[in-house]
Amino acid sequence: MTGFVLRRARESVPLTQAAMAEALGVELDTLQGWESGRRPLANVRAGALLELRRRLPALGADVNLVPWLDAAMDADRIIAAGLGDDVSGPHPLAGWVHTRDTAHMLAWALNGTTPPALTGELPKPRRGPVAAAPQLAPADRSVFFDHLRSTTEDAARQGGAGALLHRQALYLASYDHGPDATAWTKQTLHRRRDVLARRGWSPHWAEARSTATALARLGDPQPLLDFIDRALVDDDTAEAANLNYWALWLGAMPVPQADDGFMRDRALSGWDPVTLLRGLARGLHLAPGYVDLYAHSLWALLTAFGWLPQAAGQLGGPLREKVAELLDGAELSERSRRELARVHYVLDHNR
Repeated sequence: MTGFVLRRARESVPLTQAAMAEALGVELDTLQGWESGRRPLANVRAGALLELRRRLPALGADVNLVPWLDAAMDADRIIAAGLGDDVSGPHPLAGWVHTRDTAHMLAWALNGTTPPALTGELPKPRRGPVAAAPQLAPADRSVFFDHLRSTTEDAARQGGAGALLHRQALYLASYDHGPDATAWTKQTLHRRRDVLARRGWSPHWAEARSTATALARLGDPQPLLDFIDRALVDDDTAEAANLNYWALWLGAMPVPQADDGFMRDRALSGWDPVTLLRGLARGLHLAPGYVDLYAHSLWALLTAFGWLPQAAGQLGGPLREKVAELLDGAELSERSRRELARVHYVLDHNR
């Protein structure tokens, strides 16, 4: 993944491999190794990696591509673990709470789905024997998903110690759309539906949210609607946890998190509300299957930060129009309709 992003960043300048290697002050074989994955970029010294990230934009690389190197390196570690490569330390899915960018990188490798933020940004591939997308070979994809399923089952037997690994491995397993795989994922998710019955915040809150969203992606939206009603509404800790999780997932929280403890911060500190508003507004356009969760989260964010509509700037107009469009035509729950109506009112009166 990292090599593919690096190659596309080079092609966006555009420079040949030889010219880019000279500009970066490295051997041609080194750059070729980075782009092919033969020499993982993650193994480069931290200082050299930082210099590379700074040099690419200076050379004219697409500034929207360069930040994706971090997510690509995260995805590479997860893929390497899934293919049986030696990855030092804990399993990557147990070592940190991964973000949407990492998940989108994995979806790109597993299903060929270009990250929405990069749609239209990638330069057209040149002629020659080069991959048009960083997709795993079918055999590797099968090995990876088999690993995820066995990891999910092993983590479930670890109890609380395996909670983060279980949650994240199961969520990613739902990316396998084969009929047998989908049946396994649905059965495994439904075995965890007891966590969806809990009201408000609990130690299983993050698992319940992940279970509900995974089921929604598989075509069963009711658990997510139930989760909003039971485990979010009228519980301040749960509402804070939802916003804190969104902040990490959507890139508004810059500091990586090793576990789910950050979600309980009721002070809503450590992240930028404007960045989160931008991410939720973009998601309201791109993720209609989750519209009820986005609607509630937008309402909760604007309720928590009353000044936010005035700071929204150019974002306010398009968001107001999208909300109006949803109110006019979308199939919304009664709660979502009330909350989006309030969001529209607030945005309309802060133009």
